[in-house]
Amino acid sequence: MSLRVLRVNGVPTPASGASGGDGGLSQEGGCAGCQVRHLAMCAALPLEQARELEAMAGDITLSAGQLLAREGDNRRGVFTVTAGALRRIRLLPDGRRLVAGFLMPGDFIGFSGATRYRHSIEAIVDSQLCAFATRDMRSLCEQHPQLERELLDRACVELDATRDKLMSLARLNPLERLAGFLLDMAARRRRRGWSDTEVTLPMTRSDIADYLGLTVETVSRSFTRLRQEGAIATDDPHHVRLLDPARLEALAEARG
Repeated sequence: MSLRVLRVNGVPTPASGASGGDGGLSQEGGCAGCQVRHLAMCAALPLEQARELEAMAGDITLSAGQLLAREGDNRRGVFTVTAGALRRIRLLPDGRRLVAGFLMPGDFIGFSGATRYRHSIEAIVDSQLCAFATRDMRSLCEQHPQLERELLDRACVELDATRDKLMSLARLNPLERLAGFLLDMAARRRRRGWSDTEVTLPMTRSDIADYLGLTVETVSRSFTRLRQEGAIATDDPHHVRLLDPARLEALAEARG
């Protein structure tokens, strides 16, 4: 597959091959070998039509901590995460950091009514994305209405998730927020066809705290309490086994 060289923050980024981690491209390469195609927006297109999309694509590889976009940058491209994990962040004037969300394999970083990025987007771990120029994607949406419908559906899902998070921040205590977060991460694994009785957390406890509107100490205490109650087990900070999903559901049910 011939891929164009794209630019990340003004630095030329050459196309690259498969990367490790959750999701990613297989050795076969291209759309046919993409392990997250069934989760990506291009799944709306039959494979033959997806080749048109593939011809416009470029791969971007980011090292952990590297920015894909900086808050205030002009929007020039759209992306699908194929491996790794990223976070949307915003720094407040007083130096505090907000984490608006996490982007995992299959997630789309796409169109917006804003011409500039409202958040910085940063790789949590080494990550890979499939990238398209905005104008190319708009042209494809005009040619393939099913692709445009898929993007609209994704925008609605993201809006619903944002509303759920706002309700959680307003109504739930720390333990309930963490339970809901773990269930959300498990649901992401389930959509990929993986076991949802365990969760991989590439993000740090600080990331989780900034996402849930808590302190790191409160997040750590909440993990400890869930372990003591037998709801979860943690082999290490980045892997959590859900031993009692019903208990987690009971804690998080106020989200509804």
